Amino acid sequence: MPKRGKNYIESAKLVDKHTLYTPVEAIELAVKTSKAKFDETIELAVRLGVDPRHADQQVRGAVVLPHGTGKTVKVLVFAKGDKAKEAEAAGADFVGAEELVEKIQKENWFDFDIAVATPDMMGLVGRIGRVLGPKGLMPNPKSGTVTFDVAKAIAEIKAGKVEYRVDKTSIVHVPIGKKSFGAEKLQDNFKVLMEALIKAKPAAAKGQYLKSVSVSSTMGPGAKVNPIKVLE
Repeated sequence: MPKRGKNYIESAKLVDKHTLYTPVEAIELAVKTSKAKFDETIELAVRLGVDPRHADQQVRGAVVLPHGTGKTVKVLVFAKGDKAKEAEAAGADFVGAEELVEKIQKENWFDFDIAVATPDMMGLVGRIGRVLGPKGLMPNPKSGTVTFDVAKAIAEIKAGKVEYRVDKTSIVHVPIGKKSFGAEKLQDNFKVLMEALIKAKPAAAKGQYLKSVSVSSTMGPGAKVNPIKVLE
């Protein structure tokens, strides 16, 4: 077990590991137990009753959080011609084609948070799929990052669009904002995200879908939410 700092130990005393809290209580606890000197991110971790090894049990998508994430997101767009101009006008941080692919390949450059591509660029982007994929940076139609409507995609991302994707252990990890948002705004974001996850339930998933839900700050202990009460 890693040695825990004084702040974490103090915070952990406030959270009962055996209690299932309402979303409001869990979020308030996550804010209260956030003791770091920086504005910690409040994160949601949801264990789903799916087997991600099966293609028909993948859970993946994106949703715009009403209050954003509190993070400035750098957007890279793979596009050419008019679509490249459209991306620049819409506020993309980096726009290009072959030269960006080459920069990523040769310089191991990843100074961006999300990549968007027009569908005609996917053949080119596919060349770096092996390096973008593991970092969660590969554009994907399901999350709205492979599109000809680049202006809309950029606007949504900058407004606080987050991607969610189940990992190998059947857990979805998503930020729902910053400690400074306060419990009310975090609750709004939590609700929108949980609604999206519930709607994304695969038809092939059997049994209980929401296995466990917890909310925590970057450095703090997690508070478990009663899955039955997630949308209250």
